[in-house]
Amino acid sequence: MSDVLRAPAELKYAEELDWLESVDDSPKPFAWRLSPKMVRLFVLGAERADGLDREISQKWFGDRSIVERAIVTLASDRGLLLIGDPGTGKSWLAELLASAISRNSTLVVQGTAGTTEDHIKYSWNVSMVIAKGQSRESMIPSPIMTAMERGSIGRFEELTRSTSDVQDALISILSEKYISVPELESDGIVFAKPGFSVIATANSRDRGVNDLSSALKRRFNFVRIPVVTNKKSEAEIVRFRTEELLRRHQIELDVPPTLLDVLLRSFGDLRAAAASAGSDDEKLESALSTAEQIGVLEDAVLHSNFFGERELTARALASSLVGSLARREPEDLAILNKYLHGVVEPRSKDEGGDWPEFLDGGRDTIATLS
Repeated sequence: MSDVLRAPAELKYAEELDWLESVDDSPKPFAWRLSPKMVRLFVLGAERADGLDREISQKWFGDRSIVERAIVTLASDRGLLLIGDPGTGKSWLAELLASAISRNSTLVVQGTAGTTEDHIKYSWNVSMVIAKGQSRESMIPSPIMTAMERGSIGRFEELTRSTSDVQDALISILSEKYISVPELESDGIVFAKPGFSVIATANSRDRGVNDLSSALKRRFNFVRIPVVTNKKSEAEIVRFRTEELLRRHQIELDVPPTLLDVLLRSFGDLRAAAASAGSDDEKLESALSTAEQIGVLEDAVLHSNFFGERELTARALASSLVGSLARREPEDLAILNKYLHGVVEPRSKDEGGDWPEFLDGGRDTIATLS
């Protein structure tokens, strides 16, 4: 799939999925392509104790119990709601689960203020309706309706960003497991086949935007994805994503462990400062998530490859960090400047290593942006 900018998980890991399916002799719920055990192995990777003849890479880094509860939920008749802060890997986990269970993760509705009931039910091909009238052929099924007809997993991203009317329409789908099409008389109901379920995601920071009704909450099992606080786990996530980027761009550039440590410690420092801040003006606008950390490193890697010495440096990393996190001017620049002078400058004197160059790169970028 080298001609695709970003292949879905079922194509990216097709070889692994094919192999797992060929050796899977455990019971499978409904029309699942893999058994629950194999779904877990696909997401979390295989361990030596699993006794497989080949390596299965770890693709999502988090607590094993979270993945197991998500899988069990999808094997029931309830929807799955993954909720957590930005950058905790909710969408990636949803994609991996849909890929392993249905071999199709692309039946997705993106929740926004502009999402309508048509986006989760159906719409019409106007030209066909004018020519031949309303029929199943002139109906355009939504991704959710398509998932119902196939007995597959449908996905709903950012559920709380959609309006209450859209959320109410989803209640009947999750409850009754069919969609009524009143425009069609003889063929006016689309029933869900066994295996149909919905994986929705919600940003915990969007609370109050469009809160879920109690009726909709009852149709979902909530699985909370915590922020990654373990330094080792976060390093694995950042390294995994960065290696993917390098392979996609066919870039041969090393990320020294010392620079990865600088990045992790910097984000840890900034998170601690945000937690102790007395007001929002004293916090960076950035959520300082793992996803943003990955973005900072990717930006530094690409800049070093295209405009540097094809070697990642502490100066490039600092420039990327300041450039990516300084979203408000002058508030964010002042916070980052305070961090450089109050934390990085003493550390560069005490520890040396990459910190002095990181300090210089950060100062120069702040001066340029000010």
